[in-house]
Amino acid sequence: MQCRKFGSLDWRASALGFGCMRLPLLNNDSGEIDEREATRMVRHAIDRGLNYIDTAYPYHRENSERFVGRVLQDGYREKVSLATKLPVWKVNEAEDFDRLLNEQLGKLQTDHIDFYLLHALGSERWPMVRDLGVREWLLKARASGRIRHIGFSFHDELPVFKEIVDAFEEWDFCQIQYNYIDIENQAGTAGLQYAAARGMGVVVMEPLLGGRLVNPPEPIQAIWDESPVRRSAADWALQWLWNQPEVSLVLSGMTAFQQVEENLASAETSSVGKLTPVEQSLVDRARVKYQELCPVDCTHCDYCQPCPNQVNIPRIFELYNQASMYNILPQSRKQYERMPMESRADMCLDCQECEEKCPQHIQISSWMPVVHEALAG
Repeated sequence: MQCRKFGSLDWRASALGFGCMRLPLLNNDSGEIDEREATRMVRHAIDRGLNYIDTAYPYHRENSERFVGRVLQDGYREKVSLATKLPVWKVNEAEDFDRLLNEQLGKLQTDHIDFYLLHALGSERWPMVRDLGVREWLLKARASGRIRHIGFSFHDELPVFKEIVDAFEEWDFCQIQYNYIDIENQAGTAGLQYAAARGMGVVVMEPLLGGRLVNPPEPIQAIWDESPVRRSAADWALQWLWNQPEVSLVLSGMTAFQQVEENLASAETSSVGKLTPVEQSLVDRARVKYQELCPVDCTHCDYCQPCPNQVNIPRIFELYNQASMYNILPQSRKQYERMPMESRADMCLDCQECEEKCPQHIQISSWMPVVHEALAG
């Protein structure tokens, strides 16, 4: 296993970390982990040199931490650094910080958490925990030995990310969504470099964009096929991340043993600067091609909301675009089916009020029946 510098810490992280959010299931029930298979997968990865396990309070309907506590028995806890996250949405008063951490320590069957994150910070949750004194509490929890390194995970825009990074000198690391598509979304490349320049370790989540980059449509595969170096689409995405020195560790939420083997093999051949300029240009072309495959130029600015008839226009376009870009029409249809009936595209009254507000000048009313036909099947 290749290991990497982790910010300014005197510790090296395995290139690959195991994210315990997409473990194999029984009965297709997100709360019922197939513990026998998941245990085989996690312990195999650790035996191959993986040294970072990531979980969180809500994963698998609050069962992931319990599973991780069990899978790290038999000497495996001592082989890894363990990360979990404070569910900040459950914090109503300062006393909740200790209550939740102690609950997590119990679930994880450990007396300390190596990497403790404030979960999914953004413009709404960040001021709340900040004003409740989370910095002072984190320092006390670290001094007590219950946590060792302090960080946060993030889902918002770059200015908010910079504000959070600059708020505490004590941040050791952060976790961001990042892949070769999301270079300007959320924290993006600028956020990655901003945090790394301040000595923070940067953990990457969603390296494969929730699996969307694994089975590319033909125009994308044709780009990969131009390379004399043969790689799977997943390996291209992972190697692009590991190519960057600011990336400390890449998390993967693995559902099957084959995925573990493939990702371990990728990690074992990874290094900073591995991709040639020609290979990097292929990744850039793949990004552009994905953008070209996007049928509707919706930027999710939400200017069209609220719709007078409650149609969720941005979400509808998001599902439709994803179906085309990532060749995942069945998944988009399932998500469309879960939308409230009154928010779907067939509820559009063709009033065109949204079109007057759309900065992209999308003919929304004309698109709605097209999108509904595709997503409703």
